[in-house]
Amino acid sequence: MMSELAFRSISDLSNNYRNGEISPVTVIDSCLKRIEQFEPKLGAFQALYAEDARQAAEAAEKAYQSGHRIGPFHGIPFVLKDIIDVEGRITTGGSKVMSERISPGTATIARRLLAAGGILLGKTKTVEVAMGGWGTNEHMGTPWNPWDLKIPRTPGGSSSGSGVSVAAGLAGCAVGTDTGGSVRLPSAWCGIVGLKTSEGLLPTDGIIPLSHTLDTPGPMARCVDDVSLMFEVMAGRHPIDTDRDLELRQGLFGSREAGIRGLRLGVLSEDEREGTDVEILALYDSAIDLLRSLGAEISVFQMPMRFADMQGATGSIIYSEGYYHHGEMFENENSQIDPYVRPRILGGRDISARDYVAALMKRRNDQAEFLHGMREYTAFLTPTVAYPAIPLDQVDQDSTPAHFTRAGNYLGLCGLSVPMGLTSDGLPGGLQILARHGDEANAIRVGASFEAARGGIGHPEL
Repeated sequence: MMSELAFRSISDLSNNYRNGEISPVTVIDSCLKRIEQFEPKLGAFQALYAEDARQAAEAAEKAYQSGHRIGPFHGIPFVLKDIIDVEGRITTGGSKVMSERISPGTATIARRLLAAGGILLGKTKTVEVAMGGWGTNEHMGTPWNPWDLKIPRTPGGSSSGSGVSVAAGLAGCAVGTDTGGSVRLPSAWCGIVGLKTSEGLLPTDGIIPLSHTLDTPGPMARCVDDVSLMFEVMAGRHPIDTDRDLELRQGLFGSREAGIRGLRLGVLSEDEREGTDVEILALYDSAIDLLRSLGAEISVFQMPMRFADMQGATGSIIYSEGYYHHGEMFENENSQIDPYVRPRILGGRDISARDYVAALMKRRNDQAEFLHGMREYTAFLTPTVAYPAIPLDQVDQDSTPAHFTRAGNYLGLCGLSVPMGLTSDGLPGGLQILARHGDEANAIRVGASFEAARGGIGHPEL
């Protein structure tokens, strides 16, 4: 029962609660037992709020019994990346230096999830100040990617603990943040679904910043419906409206029924496929074939600029703003700072105001040019990451795995990562669906149709 509950979708849990088939107490107890069993190995959590979660589950159960259901997120277990404030709780930002930092208030997105009746299980580990795509943390610990229990592999970052906790069935869903891929990278490597939201669409107050220009919070879950449900709650949509859409299978939840017949989808040109792992390319090509069989019109999208060309300006923005927000802490040589993150933050120290503004202006021009080139396409498809999760001892900390994902932030797009299959070593690969700013509905439509046709990839055998 515990294992079966662990991987049940939150949408199904919501229906089960409503029908009286199962109680929030049973679900939270199941999560906590699973955390007790597997957390010592996986190390996904920075803090666990077991007693508070049990009390919230008891309250939710009484509310359901008395007919006081708030909405479809009531009683759902979730976790927050440990850069998101909850008043009175410690938010470390993945840093030893901030290990006793008490949150002065609650981030709006966290408040909305709690107000919707969500049950917060705890905070999950992150790369220090969210500055890194591999998911490593030298002082606070690196979560173990659950798809390989023998070899420690990259969980993806910076929302590493969020990805691992959902993939391993320790939580129903999670909140991450994405500045250059930090929701999509761990989603791809951990075999779950992650949505990089359009910048400015969800509030970022109460979230420790890295790059105020590029930071976006986003939901992470095990299927597209669950990500859609989280997204609506985080956006502040009224639960009555979400309930109606769920019941009638309309809006975001009617995506798979709407299908993708006639939608024009762009795919990578030959030169942009270079350097991508052969098995990831095989999964990508199979995904394209499946989408074509569903009626999508597939053609090569000749990007007006290469992915590699966008790395420099993106880096200038992230490093400059990261140094602005955290430079003082990282300048202190006596601070217990992650040795791999320190040079990234301090890299912003040498970027001039002229170069920083030039990067912002280049971004604006590149956005306009890219959107003009994409005008005939509904979405652009790429692998989320160019290779499967690699062993931690092979990580080059001077590089980034965010080759395909950074462009989403730089160009101001929204993006969904969905599992597209497993390699011969049993490691997940992710399909990235990039759509225009504010067009999450079409990214979800493509992802939901693909997921429904392909089926799930299963879950790690813990």
